[in-house]
Parts: sequence; C-alpha cells; structure tokens
Amino acid sequence: MIRLIDAEKVYDNGTHALKGVSFTVDDGEFAFLVGPSGSGKSTIIKLLTGEVVPTAGRVMVNGFSMSRISERQIPYMRRTIGVIFQDFRLIGNKTVYDNLALAMRAVGASPRELRSRIPYVLELVGLADKENRYPDELSGGEQQRVAIARAIVNAPAVLLADEPSGNLDTRNREEIHRLFFDLRDELGQTVVIVTHDERLAAMADRKITMSDGRII
Repeated sequence: MIRLIDAEKVYDNGTHALKGVSFTVDDGEFAFLVGPSGSGKSTIIKLLTGEVVPTAGRVMVNGFSMSRISERQIPYMRRTIGVIFQDFRLIGNKTVYDNLALAMRAVGASPRELRSRIPYVLELVGLADKENRYPDELSGGEQQRVAIARAIVNAPAVLLADEPSGNLDTRNREEIHRLFFDLRDELGQTVVIVTHDERLAAMADRKITMSDGRII
C-alpha cells in the first residue's frame, strides 16, 4: 500500500514541489498520476523510492515510513518496489538474461532461482526468445519490456513507472500500457504510472491529477 498524508516537499533551492498532498493507493490497485511538467509528479516518485524525504506530512510505502526510515532500512524497502524509467537504463554490454540476473543477484538469489525465474518473467513480457540478445539488438518497445521484466523479476509488491512509454511510438506506447494491466492481473501487484498523457490515463482504475504541487 502507498499512502501520502499532507505531504510537503520544499527543496534546498526554495522550490515548493508538493503542497499538502494526500492520497492512498491500495494493494492491487492500478493508478495513473497525471499532470504537466513541474506539477510534482516526479517528486512523488522520489519520495516513494526514498531518493528524497518529505519536508512535512507522512509518506508510507509497504509499511515503511519514508519520513523516519533509516539508511539501513532503505535497501529492504526498495526490494518491495520495482521502478521503470523512460530511458530504459539497461546495461548495453550484457544480454537480456544477464540484465535480469544482475537484479536477482543483488538480492541474493541463487543460480537455480535465476534459471527458474528469468525465463518465466521474460515469457510474461513477451520476450521468451530474446534472452541472449543485447539491448542494441532490440527495438525501443522490446527494450522497455526488458526494463519491465527487470523491475518485476524480484516479485515486488509495487511497480512504479515514470513516463514508461515517453520514448515510444503510439503503437508501442499502447502495447506497453496494456502489458502493465496484464501484469497486474497476473501478479496482483500495485501499479502507479506517472504520465502526462491523459488519454492513456483513462484506462486506469484511478486517475490522480496534479497541478502546481497539489491534487486537483
């Protein structure tokens, strides 16, 4: 579960990015966070991943209080979330399989777990025959599917996607968003997607619209 209660964020340069934001995303829910650039969407993602802490109010992620979380707890919190970015962030000199294997090894997975889990996840995202390819041998849509596979390979409770289809054409954009719905139905994960595309947001269970640091 994700919960923000009167969350405020003021950066060191004086920018008041969030102004009393409150909302809850329940377990298994699919929510879109929409709004123009500068509305506070990216700051919310940073709060949810522990990159920044709230100036005031409360932010809860899967039972962790982001206002009071210790440095020691942050790696354990981050294991409960999978994050997908607009620019894929794949390692170019490693195969699709190895990109996912690195994420699993980071949490102590055994070689046997890698051999079992990675083919299953690649099949879920429609890349069952691509495990030995390198990122530059894939299309943009396929690279984003690898990034999604990497985000779900450790079975996180929550998926956070920051403009995940921003670099894709219209057809691939719609396919990627349908994939998120399929994954939610298959895995039961909570999904939050940040986007400025109001049309795509109409597909979600909920749409949370922001402007100037507030929910409108």
